[in-house]
This record gives sequence, structure tokens and C-alpha cells, in this order.
Amino acid sequence: MTRPGVPTLVTVRRDASGRDVASELGPGTFLAPRPLLPAADGLHLALVGTTAGLLAGDDLSIRITVGPGARLHLMEPAGLVAYDHRGGTSSWRAEVEVAEGGQLCWDSRPFVVSSGAEVTRAMEVRLAPGARMLWRDTLVLGRSGERGGRIRATTRADHDGGELLVEDLDLTEPDVRELPGILGPYRVIGSVTALGADPGGRPHPSRMDLAGPGAQVRLLETRAPAVERELEAVWQSWRASYGTAFDATRNGPGAAMPA
Repeated sequence: MTRPGVPTLVTVRRDASGRDVASELGPGTFLAPRPLLPAADGLHLALVGTTAGLLAGDDLSIRITVGPGARLHLMEPAGLVAYDHRGGTSSWRAEVEVAEGGQLCWDSRPFVVSSGAEVTRAMEVRLAPGARMLWRDTLVLGRSGERGGRIRATTRADHDGGELLVEDLDLTEPDVRELPGILGPYRVIGSVTALGADPGGRPHPSRMDLAGPGAQVRLLETRAPAVERELEAVWQSWRASYGTAFDATRNGPGAAMPA
């Protein structure tokens, strides 16, 4: 059975009083945005699942727009599971646009690719000058005791019109991905990625600086809890650094990100 992919829509702006407000919250086929308690550091929303995880023929689509100077914090209360597709395929797509001076922090939960699933996943990010995004992401190949299905995950982030991050993780062939020097025995891939500005924070041995302003910490493990614990520390450190610098930028024209 194919379920039509009505996109989940989130549009956030900064109003005349300086508050971050949602001008559009459109529930999609699979996810619905839900407001959380008000906070001083921006608008907080949860992306709540409205149906079972990805099945064959499913097309999950998310479109997020953050207006000039606005702040959006997205969190996912539960992970997403792509179940056995029984010969079919599914897709997950996100399009993110952050205007000048805007900020998006997206704290996602694990994306699990069960044995028998075949998924394409694409993240497209466009950042204007002075915009930034912090994204936490974990891919898990298989549920407990499974080898895991097939996934091709692409990420493309542009900043101020230039390429900041272009990545193509082709994990569609289990025999290839399990070779030494690729994934080997690991089936969990966790990342925290800062786009548009140096995240500062505590030093980390797995940090990689991007082609422009930004950095990424990527971890490989055999079990998800170990990755999630270490990523949580990186996430909290980078988020605190991002928030402090963002407040300084909004409140003072000469402020800059920490080195």
C-alpha cells in the first residue's frame, strides 16, 4: 500500500516585538509539528509521528523555513523505523531554508533501517549570510539482532551561495559496507553537525572542520546507546555555544562566533 507524501510544513518568523512565532504549522502524512512550552531562547516544536514508520511506497517530506533573525528548536520525541519493505522502497526528504541571522537547532532521534528496508534519505539545507544550523542525527542499521537494510543518505548544505557540506553515504550493499575501512563491524553512525558558524565548545577527537564555517563530530559504534551518550555531550556543548553567540549577534552588531 502506498501512502501519499503530504509534506510537513514549518515556517517561523520573528515578530515586531522580537518574539519567535510560527506563521505556518502544517501536519504531513507522517509527522505533525506540535508547540512545546514557551521559552526565552526561541520557538520550541516537537515533530510527532502520526502513523507507523516507513513502509514500502512511503514518501516522507519535511519543509522548514526560518525567517530573518528567528530561532527554532526542533525535537523528535521518538525515533523513526523503516520496516521490511518486502521488495519495495521508501524515501525521506527534508528541505531547510534559514534566512539571514536565523538559527535552527534540530535534535533528531535514531533513524532505524530494518532488514528488508530500502530507503533513500536526502537533507537539503540553504543558509543565508549570518544563518546557522545545528543538527543531531543517528543512523542505525537494523533492529536488535538484524543486519540492517539498505539506505543511501545524502546531505547538501549551502551557505551564502557556496557549498559548505556535500555528503553521499551509500550504504545499500551490506557486503561492501561491512568491509574493513568502511563500516566494518559497526552499524550505528551518529553525528552532530554545525553549519554556518564555528560551534566552539569542548574539543573532541572526532571533530572535522567543514569547507566553510562549521564542523562535524561523527561516531561509529556497534550499539546505539553508546553513541547517543557521547553525542549528547557534544550536542549540549555546541548548543550552549551557539545560543550564547546567537544572542550576542542579535543584541550587538559587532558580535562574532567564538573561535
